[in-house]
Amino acid sequence: MNPLKNRLIAPAIAAVLIVLSSSLYSRTWTSADGAKSFEGELQSYDAASGKVSVILPNRKRIIFKQERLSADDIAWLEKNGSRPAGKTTEVKELPDELPDPDGGDGDMSKPVQVYILLGQSNMLGAGKPSTLQGVAAEKYPYLVDDAGEWTVRKDVRNVRVMCSGTGPSKDYTNDWMTIQGNIGPEIGIGHYVGHVTDAPVMILKSCIGNRSLGWDLLPPGSEPYEHGGKTQPGYRGTPNDPKGNGEPVQGEWYAGCQYDGDIAAAKKVLDDLDKYYPGAKEYEVAGFFWWQGDKDMRNAAHYEMYEKNLIQLIKSLRKDFDAPDARFVTASLGQTKKGSQGGDGQILDAMEAVAKSDDPELEDKVAFVYTHPLSKGGSSSGHYGGNPETYMNVGEAMGKAMVELLQQDR
Repeated sequence: MNPLKNRLIAPAIAAVLIVLSSSLYSRTWTSADGAKSFEGELQSYDAASGKVSVILPNRKRIIFKQERLSADDIAWLEKNGSRPAGKTTEVKELPDELPDPDGGDGDMSKPVQVYILLGQSNMLGAGKPSTLQGVAAEKYPYLVDDAGEWTVRKDVRNVRVMCSGTGPSKDYTNDWMTIQGNIGPEIGIGHYVGHVTDAPVMILKSCIGNRSLGWDLLPPGSEPYEHGGKTQPGYRGTPNDPKGNGEPVQGEWYAGCQYDGDIAAAKKVLDDLDKYYPGAKEYEVAGFFWWQGDKDMRNAAHYEMYEKNLIQLIKSLRKDFDAPDARFVTASLGQTKKGSQGGDGQILDAMEAVAKSDDPELEDKVAFVYTHPLSKGGSSSGHYGGNPETYMNVGEAMGKAMVELLQQDR
């Protein structure tokens, strides 16, 4: 039914965006003027906005407004579209010890569950695989097989892209989940989330080092504010023009420049889904992981606003990826102890406060991981000395935290 635009976007599960079971909602849809019709299965209907999501027989998804449908279709949606139903994926229990991956493929009849990893150099990762090899069999046995070779998860795709600001992005990793090159928390995250998910999973990392939430990664909707007698720029503002005009600034770094670049790079991957997850035709952005704060802790104007900026980041990411109920996991800097009075401590407190918020948009949807007990020494600015155990421990903890958030939907 053209002109209904075909898009490979599948909304995440939400209270307002109800995901529906497949057997009861297949039907013939008719255009408002009655001239055209098509077959499709209703996946979700948001009565407040009138947004309808339908899966076509070729498994591609289209999203459109209800006014493009006939009066009979709209009446059917109003009657049936808000019925409670199942989820598109199931979440299993985590075992006490994670087993080796079984080598099986993901269930390609289901949308790829995408988890987007963002932050700065700690999320980028500097864990040395040569060091990991010596401890993996004892501490992370699911990483190695009986022959001592790295295991491969063929139900989890590991993708990493990187750009500087709004410059062109480059692919660095596009493969099944295994150890290859320096590691970050994506390994632990991918194995834990992949084990409990009955659908294919993509771990999509889009970040670069030396970036602050209060400036480089400032999210849309952030307004200018006063600090120390100076006006701090809002999103797409600059020191000379703190408000900006809402458009990217040409030829100059601006507030949110890296946010724009990281999100564009991630969307580029999802727009070409089959290239990064062979055989995939649709996806859902199920969650976000955030490990960041080293640069903000050095600037009072940034760390004092961290809680407000983090909340805005969560809301902006959900909007940008059409995932209104996507879960969010954040982790503190490894060297920071609870009670620290410095900028790093204020960032830790901000992360924990957001995770404990009773705001309906955040409550039971955001988790915080305290990483100091998991770190093997060093600091975020020194990339923890490249110790892979720090990155594995933090990744496992973040993965477990995401699983707990997902299980609350069951």
